Amino acid sequence: MFDSLNKRLGDIFGKLRRKGALSEDDINEVAREIRIALLEADVALPVVKAFIASFKEEAVGEEIIASVSPAQMVIKLVQDHLTELLGSEHQEINLAANPPVVIMMVGLQGSGKTTSTGKLGKRLKEKHNKKVLVASLDVQRPAAQEQLEVVAGQAGIDSLPIIKGQSPAEITKRAMQAGKTEGYDVVMLDTAGRLHVDAELMAELQEVRDIAKPLETLLVADSLTGQDAVNIASQFHEQIGVSGIILTRIDGDGRGGAALSMRHVTGQPIKFMGTGEKLDAFEPFHPERIASRILDMGDVVSLVEKAAEMIDQDDAEAMAKRMMEGKFDFNDLLNQLRQMKKMGGIGSMMSMLPGVGKIKQQMDEAGVDESVFKKQEAIILSMTVKERQFPKLLNASRRQRIAEGSGTSVQEVNKIIKQHQQMEKMMKRMKKMGKKGMMRGGIQQLMQGL
Repeated sequence: MFDSLNKRLGDIFGKLRRKGALSEDDINEVAREIRIALLEADVALPVVKAFIASFKEEAVGEEIIASVSPAQMVIKLVQDHLTELLGSEHQEINLAANPPVVIMMVGLQGSGKTTSTGKLGKRLKEKHNKKVLVASLDVQRPAAQEQLEVVAGQAGIDSLPIIKGQSPAEITKRAMQAGKTEGYDVVMLDTAGRLHVDAELMAELQEVRDIAKPLETLLVADSLTGQDAVNIASQFHEQIGVSGIILTRIDGDGRGGAALSMRHVTGQPIKFMGTGEKLDAFEPFHPERIASRILDMGDVVSLVEKAAEMIDQDDAEAMAKRMMEGKFDFNDLLNQLRQMKKMGGIGSMMSMLPGVGKIKQQMDEAGVDESVFKKQEAIILSMTVKERQFPKLLNASRRQRIAEGSGTSVQEVNKIIKQHQQMEKMMKRMKKMGKKGMMRGGIQQLMQGL
């Protein structure tokens, strides 16, 4: 998400870094460029106007501090304004009420409500230790109720038994009753959607809202919606009352203007974002971290959090110990590839590292994709246990056999063997340098000659 905005702003800041001082004309030019960048990213025009007016007012009045370059000053101002536009700080789901707490999921058909219901229910169970019941109120779409039942089963949460012929109001009353009598902490109502906002949909949602009295009403919105996001968000908020937003399919949108627009129009926080199809591809929305990602300043905090969640601590410690002893075989390389995959692949990890926007762009242009790592995994799995442990055994005939077994070429097998040799060389150097040497020499000395 925000790839186009990231690139455009990066180009703007690149020009600024070559300037020793900024005049008012320069600020106006920067504001014009940022305006174009935001519009190209599909941010709604009223939101762009408010952003630029606020930015210019502050930028023109800023004194340029001697120790800070003009580019750094502008980047800081843009980051502050983007963070404010996105919601200033992360707001967690509100569960502060007597159980069962009711969460009502609303949005257009196809926005990802049912999957988001499963994802959020899974998160509430695993992170907040809550007993969750989900209920589908969608009696219009064929097999919608069965779909939620399947998603709930995959998420490890309970779903309300389906009784055919009941109205959304009747299902809501039954879900509320089950929530109270069966000791549920949270009841989630997956409401029906339409292809567009209409009076019938809103009347149905208002009836459900009045019966359930939800503590949270979450608007589930597809980030690919673009300019239409403003109308959808404002209509749902005016007629139903939205308390938060869940953005879905952010992995599929290079522009991301919907996120900036919906938060501004409703005044309600974006609470979560769906980052993929799997049920654990669901993250809290941190405005300051997202603003940093847009400006190619990275999001190391999220990367560390993700690593702590995904990587087994014992495995990590065992690997670190082997590395410090100068040991590194193909089993270690296989573990590294699998851990990278768990964390969303190299693209996901690189998007969280500071200053890698241009490198990532170069990789995309060169056609480097995640399939490379799948091939590498297939090559290693085609080796025998002994070959993985003792790579020096890999002569020409063995390499040919591995290539045929993995469906790759001998050249690709040679490439991963060379990669392993370089990493092994680095591990031996780490052992030789020791911890004190590492501290003194740093990464540059470690990489010399590789």
